[in-house]
Amino acid sequence: MGVIQINQELCDLCKICMEKCPFKAIELKENKIEINAGCKMCRICIKSCPNQAITYEERLKNEVNKEQWKGILVFVEHVDGEIHPITLELLGKARQLAQKVGHPVYCLFIGNRIEHKAQDLLYYGVDKVFLYDHEALKYYRVDVYANVFEDCIKKIKPCCVLVGGTSIGRSLAPRVATRFKTGLTADCTVLDMKDNTDLIQIRPAFGGNIMAQIVTPNTRPQFATVRYKVMDEAQRCDQACGTIERMSIEDAKLKSKIKVIEVVQKQRELGISEAQVLVVGGRGLKESKDLALLEELATLLGGQVAVTRPLVEAGWAPHTRQIGLSGRTVKPKLIITCGVSGAIQFTACMDASERIIAINKDKKAPIFKIAHYGIVADLYEVIPLLIQKIKEDRKGVEAYAI
Repeated sequence: MGVIQINQELCDLCKICMEKCPFKAIELKENKIEINAGCKMCRICIKSCPNQAITYEERLKNEVNKEQWKGILVFVEHVDGEIHPITLELLGKARQLAQKVGHPVYCLFIGNRIEHKAQDLLYYGVDKVFLYDHEALKYYRVDVYANVFEDCIKKIKPCCVLVGGTSIGRSLAPRVATRFKTGLTADCTVLDMKDNTDLIQIRPAFGGNIMAQIVTPNTRPQFATVRYKVMDEAQRCDQACGTIERMSIEDAKLKSKIKVIEVVQKQRELGISEAQVLVVGGRGLKESKDLALLEELATLLGGQVAVTRPLVEAGWAPHTRQIGLSGRTVKPKLIITCGVSGAIQFTACMDASERIIAINKDKKAPIFKIAHYGIVADLYEVIPLLIQKIKEDRKGVEAYAI
């Protein structure tokens, strides 16, 4: 990686570079030409400078001894010891990655009076659970949790750190990564490992129009957050293996600037991420009231209704019902898409579903490329027939039972 330098002694303030810069990244400050954060390294300024006062300097890349960093560390997200399912998904992926390079799998468990829950993690192929159990860690306070996270990494030196792409993970992971001056790839959908322990991180980019492959070869540890319902959960073993190591930290690092006054439990609702059956509405729906048609089908199948982003933006459904990069990731046993074109922003967050049925009038719609069954027809003709057929079959079953 390089930097653009300005030799102020050679610069005569002609301002040609300022005029030529397409990104307005060159400014005149206190009678000096300076380059701001808008610079894209296009080097047009270097070519345009008549006095050759602007140069490009290549900086040596940092070299890290990768042999000193071993193990894959998974941050355990929980509420009062009840472990979030995303932790099990991360453990499943961590086990796969670790087997490729012969590394151990670690867990970082932070909280208060949670040791009995730490035992459960040993049934999921964890080699060691690093347990920080302290009264000051009862509530999630990002400054203290970041201190504990940093302390653990400095002591065990893992090559990779995996964190759930939840509200907690998204606030915690970047803070810790910054302390180690290392990279963080957010919302990964695919993870793999090179033989030299470089983590291959794949995520949607540019609004989901491409899938970017990101590698952090020159720093350790490597940080990645992963969305819920993207990876497969680790399988529970019959016997526990691994050990629990109780960790300690300086009292000064347990002092927080955040004061928890009261914690109010929100009534838990089954969201679309947990639903086993989903009926999804897209641009093919003509009016908001037509969602009632999908709701009827979803109810008959014991599922829920979800939507694509345009319907949320139109005010037809709340954001919590949206599937996509700016919404939720889902992995139900059955998903029926109705009038959904299948843009990558949508499919990247539902293509792991066990059974995908697509209904669309356009036979060239991208959704058919990932669907297990495709119906090229008008959803307003297909859905009523499905509803009618399900009701008739149920009546037949009830009559037979009598």
